[in-house]
Amino acid sequence: MNALHPLDDDIIETDVASRLDRLPWLRFHGLVAVALGGTWILDGLEVTLVGSLSGAFADRASLGLSAAAIGLTASAYLAGAVLGALFFGGLTDRFGRRPLFAVTLGVYIGATLMTGLAWNFWSFALFRFLTGAGIGGEYAAINSAVQEFIPARYRGRTDLAINGSWWVGGAIGAVGSIIVLDPRLFPVNIGWRLAFIVGGLIGLVIIFLRRFVPESPRWLMTHGRVAEAERIVGEIESTARRPAPLATPPPKLRLARYHRLTLLGVARMLLVRYPKRVLLGLTLMATQAFCYNAIFFTYALVLTRYYGVPVNVVGWFILPFAIGNFLGPLLLGPLFDTVGRKVMIAATYATSGVLIVVVGVLFRQGVFTAAEQTAAWSLIFFFASAGASAAYLTVGESFPLEARALTIALFYAFGTAVGGIAGPAVFGALIDTGSRDNILWGYVLGGGLMLAAAITEVVLGVAAEGRPLEDIAPPLSLR
Repeated sequence: MNALHPLDDDIIETDVASRLDRLPWLRFHGLVAVALGGTWILDGLEVTLVGSLSGAFADRASLGLSAAAIGLTASAYLAGAVLGALFFGGLTDRFGRRPLFAVTLGVYIGATLMTGLAWNFWSFALFRFLTGAGIGGEYAAINSAVQEFIPARYRGRTDLAINGSWWVGGAIGAVGSIIVLDPRLFPVNIGWRLAFIVGGLIGLVIIFLRRFVPESPRWLMTHGRVAEAERIVGEIESTARRPAPLATPPPKLRLARYHRLTLLGVARMLLVRYPKRVLLGLTLMATQAFCYNAIFFTYALVLTRYYGVPVNVVGWFILPFAIGNFLGPLLLGPLFDTVGRKVMIAATYATSGVLIVVVGVLFRQGVFTAAEQTAAWSLIFFFASAGASAAYLTVGESFPLEARALTIALFYAFGTAVGGIAGPAVFGALIDTGSRDNILWGYVLGGGLMLAAAITEVVLGVAAEGRPLEDIAPPLSLR
């Protein structure tokens, strides 16, 4: 079927989007999930190592960092992610998803390798900043591409599973930290460096896999390259054992061949056309960023200072935490496509918010052992992880294709800047006070923010399950 019917020099008709949505699940979709989502595993490995190795960074034989300094390096990583998302997000919408894959992953890998060579606080913070810049660009390019390739009926569960795979890397990082922190194997100033270097080298495998992922046909069709989009969709369809039925012609979109989008146009689109979705996206992103980064980046310090857990076994406590975070999106993900986005997002945010406050009170009273505290966080983040992954899904689905990567970047940047950068620094300072009362107030704040986000989802949420992206948010070039 020829999807391109020229109407005049400036208008085209195409059924590329509807043909992508009617596809069954194919091996190609699995390749997309692995090749693009593989970065999440690497990032989870590397970030978990930072959390698990915080005790090693504090050792005088290593970098000799204080708890506050460790919190600041986490904030430097997140600051880099904010700027990287904004910079690379705009380039992704302008030049395409595929060209940015290699660039952002290359920045990430190079900076991770350099982190393993850091010699003091400032060099460590700089390399963490650059690592964050690479992963920030990945969030924009990867989330937009995944949503544009995956058929509508599978989009929710796939996006959640890919974002949740961050915690597969987290589990690997937790176990890896146990190995590199074993003084019988490596000196304290060598083991953590080796961990970063190996993690960066593994990223080369992901670059190889991405060679087989084509440009997003949806991006191509909105940039006047419909013939190329048609060819790619035809190649994907040819891999299906049972081709999609042709009895009902797939719906077509009538698009302007050339559509120039300026920053002013993006601002007008967000604030005039979709103001409620803007408020929703900002709320979901900022609240989950605060809770995740505040609690996770400083949990190793809580374990060592309040429970006397030796630095070299912290990884055993991070491991169940990571498993709970991965199982949440994996097991609850299908419900986001069946029960619906609004119900599931509100439920996961509200449940985790209430439990965070409860666990904070019990921590204040000294009820938990280290193992019980870890089990409680594993349960909480089983729900919180699904909700946080759905926040990325929401901001990707809710806005037009021409600005999808940039809007993902904007929301990620704002959420991270408001919630993520402040969180680790605030909690690091609270831990340094040595007061359980002060830490409790931090948990109450985090839980309250999650409850506020749940209410916002109930009021402003979008029922996007099973719907084509072009139906949820029509392209700006639609005619």
